Amino acid sequence: MYHKRIAQIVLPLFLLSACTAYKSQYVGFRPAEEYANRQVVNGVTVGGEAFADATSATDAFGFDIKGAGVLPVQVVLSNKGQGMEIVSSQTFLVNDQSRYFQVIPNNTAVDRIEKSTQLAAFFGKGAGKGALLGAAGGAILGAALGIVTGRSIGEALGKGAAIGAAGGAVVGGVKEGTSDERERTIVDDIRNKGLEGKTIPPDSIASGFLFFPAEADTARELRLQLRERETGKIHSVILKLK
Repeated sequence: MYHKRIAQIVLPLFLLSACTAYKSQYVGFRPAEEYANRQVVNGVTVGGEAFADATSATDAFGFDIKGAGVLPVQVVLSNKGQGMEIVSSQTFLVNDQSRYFQVIPNNTAVDRIEKSTQLAAFFGKGAGKGALLGAAGGAILGAALGIVTGRSIGEALGKGAAIGAAGGAVVGGVKEGTSDERERTIVDDIRNKGLEGKTIPPDSIASGFLFFPAEADTARELRLQLRERETGKIHSVILKLK
């Protein structure tokens, strides 16, 4: 009875481990006026914060986006002036070593994430990984079956691993089939959250992320350039992030 109870615990855990889900995180923000680093230019109040460590990055995006090669900085704007847009080519993240890093476009951020080992580790991808997961999973399953049937666990482990290796493509295929959909969800999430290329209309509040290469590692300040849509006039803002 005790052995069966263990199996009842192990088997569901094994099955659930093959179904990693991605959940879009909704990141709240304070009004721009409440950020300690806020700056005001021509009727636009700007504030923001960096998600420069793995914990905060994971909380914001549901997975370690920094480990995937992208360092996100949240920018909040309260526009009581003219329509504004961020000039990405003249917006920089400055790290603790006083090195400048340029904004990477949303598409580049998505490409980095899609190709990252972090995303692959999060979901599992490809037949090779699937076979490996199948072998390891088969070993666990074999052990569980050994407990239930009362057979030698060592024997069950060996058979389970062999079955898992042979069926690994199936296990990997299931993960692969569902991971494509999950990755599309992540791609859409990044595009929706990205502020690059978006216009901030008059009398509006906007919040979104600018993405920088994770090679920056730290975030000391954001040097942001804004352009008035109607006049083309440029405004420069420096936000202290530390």
